[in-house]
Amino acid sequence: MAKKKSKRENVWLECSQCKERNYRTNVSVAEGTPKLSLKKYCKKERKHTAHKIRRK
Repeated sequence: MAKKKSKRENVWLECSQCKERNYRTNVSVAEGTPKLSLKKYCKKERKHTAHKIRRK
């Protein structure tokens, strides 16, 4: 049997303050481009900041 194509895409989460890409995750793109913003810990800033999706 052939393997199904995944409807998920690997993306980076980039800090909105220092612009460093700290986290990598995968998101579902079946419904269109998601608008995701999470508060995650940034090592460079040493505090929790908003992280947004960036594609590599």
